[in-house]
Amino acid sequence: MHIQVKKISLLLLFLWSINLLAQNNQQAITIEKILSLKSVSDVQISPDGKWVAYTVSENDLKKDKGLRRVYKIPITGGEPIAVTSKEYSASQPRWSTDNKYLSFLASKGDDEKTQVWLSNRLGGDSEVLTKIPQGVNEHEWSPTENKLLLVLTDPKPEELTADKEDDKKVKPYVIDRRQFKQDYVGYLDRYRNHIYTLIPGDSLARQLTFGDFDDSDPVWSPDGKKIAFVSNRTEDPDSNADTNIWVVSVSDSAEKQPLVQVTTNPNKDDSPTWSLDGKSIAYKTVLNGKLLWYAGEKLAISPSVGGQASVLTESLDRNISMPKFSKDGKSILFLLEENGASVLASVDPKGKNLKRVISGNISVANYALHGETIIPLLGKVDRPNNLYIFEKNELKELTTVNDELLATTKKPIIEKINFKSTDGTPIDGFVVKPIDFDASKKYPTILWIHGGPTAQYDFSFDTEPQLFAANGYVVLLINPRGSTGYGEDFCKAIFADWGNLDYQDVMSAIDYAIAEGYADPNLLTVGGWSYGGILTNYVITKTNRFKAAMSGASEALYRANYGHDHYQLTWEQELGLPWENKEAWERISPYNDVAKIVTPTLWMGGSDDWNVPILNSEQMYMAMKRLGRETQLIVYPGEHHGIRRPSFQKDRLERYLAWMKKYVK
Repeated sequence: MHIQVKKISLLLLFLWSINLLAQNNQQAITIEKILSLKSVSDVQISPDGKWVAYTVSENDLKKDKGLRRVYKIPITGGEPIAVTSKEYSASQPRWSTDNKYLSFLASKGDDEKTQVWLSNRLGGDSEVLTKIPQGVNEHEWSPTENKLLLVLTDPKPEELTADKEDDKKVKPYVIDRRQFKQDYVGYLDRYRNHIYTLIPGDSLARQLTFGDFDDSDPVWSPDGKKIAFVSNRTEDPDSNADTNIWVVSVSDSAEKQPLVQVTTNPNKDDSPTWSLDGKSIAYKTVLNGKLLWYAGEKLAISPSVGGQASVLTESLDRNISMPKFSKDGKSILFLLEENGASVLASVDPKGKNLKRVISGNISVANYALHGETIIPLLGKVDRPNNLYIFEKNELKELTTVNDELLATTKKPIIEKINFKSTDGTPIDGFVVKPIDFDASKKYPTILWIHGGPTAQYDFSFDTEPQLFAANGYVVLLINPRGSTGYGEDFCKAIFADWGNLDYQDVMSAIDYAIAEGYADPNLLTVGGWSYGGILTNYVITKTNRFKAAMSGASEALYRANYGHDHYQLTWEQELGLPWENKEAWERISPYNDVAKIVTPTLWMGGSDDWNVPILNSEQMYMAMKRLGRETQLIVYPGEHHGIRRPSFQKDRLERYLAWMKKYVK
């Protein structure tokens, strides 16, 4: 007996020693580690409920590009199995109804179009299933038979006759649409996205939807006889955001099938999901379209043949997304964004019995259902997204992507903070404290502002603040007015009034951190990307408290963006036409106050960004240069709004640290 106890004690001492050694060997996160992190997405459960498919994205540093692979793992846990290789990127894993195949989208050659590929669960190489000249955008298997729905873009003549030399020549863009640009897409034409069906083995797909409209978000009905989808089929779709839910019957007949309009709300309806009996469709809706992206997103339900719709979460003043009926049909699950968290919630089809199914200090990004089993994809402040299995109110980790890398990484302290803004409005966010934080010291502090503006910092793993904290900075991640997760009034507070209340909120965060004793008031930095860069511009034109600024993909002279970026509709709806209401445009343009900037500022962006064009950074840089201020402009060739090339990601992080080291540290 005593010998056994002694052995157990020695074993515990050994394990404790190993754990202590691992902790002592931990080092702060580096740029190299950040570039080595992998990202999990797109969770799919097999029809027999035994496997989970998902994708893992990573950087291929040798080829200097991103790579996405498809994996599968037993739902009971175990070693993941790679379905696709490192020779090409793959996406959209989908299980065939007969449980024999796992399909995915891939282009295995640089000049090849994206097609549907099949991987046999019994083994062997994957095989191409489709040979669509223009490529495939989306695919989903019928729930009842061996049939696929496809989303295809209308083929261009050169895609159908690629053997002709004239069709290979570069042609001019012929533009006649009001919405004529989109970031990552380019100039827009009238080749639209439509829904098709295809029986494997057939050479031609059967087209189900037609017209000068784009169709998206297709979902099969439970009996496989219909498809619900989202489309703006107004007279001029570019002039409004009136997307609705539609249904088309799946028929082998060559005749065009009539469409059923399910919703008639004049605002945005999307994300349809069928009830088990096929009689109802739940979806996400916006009630107040005049508020644009500031409006609350609600859960609604309608008869699948159209008729009286009901809003199920009208009294819930928080955004919802990704609705799905539970397998017993007694509830509708959805992601709920609230107060710096993203949780999984549910409500019954009558709008009663609202529950937080999976909640806490987490950020749920996606989920899949099978029976009573839920597989959420969720992250935490100190842990990137992984798959979990949720059964009997217990959450168990299924994948351990990045565990080996993070085991040697010392993580900073991350805390939720709450304070009041200048006018007394409650504001919250997060503070990321440096490695080996000492409460008796004051630290250089970074106000790092999120994009959107309709977004929120939440309980998810954020690499840039982790890097800053690893280099000795306190980082403030604040959700100012304009952020989601705090209700419609909080979000719409900055409508047509950017850089006012949100500026007060983030500056109040600085004052709070100084009062708490850990922020050095003489060593402050401000920065961010997209709206984070835009609000940075307001900050540095209104105060000289910051020693350095980093404005990424920001806007400056707003009237110059009209017709140049892809926001013509929302610009008009928020500020009016620029030649009729120029005062509103000019009043909130930070470019007009550029002479007030004394903060050394780093301007950055992608050369091909049509979301927030580099034109803005160029204008601000030129003005500061002309004024004799400390500034620099970094333009990443061939990049859009997000920087994708790994070497450019590395360069951007290095420049952040170098800029702050030069002017702050």
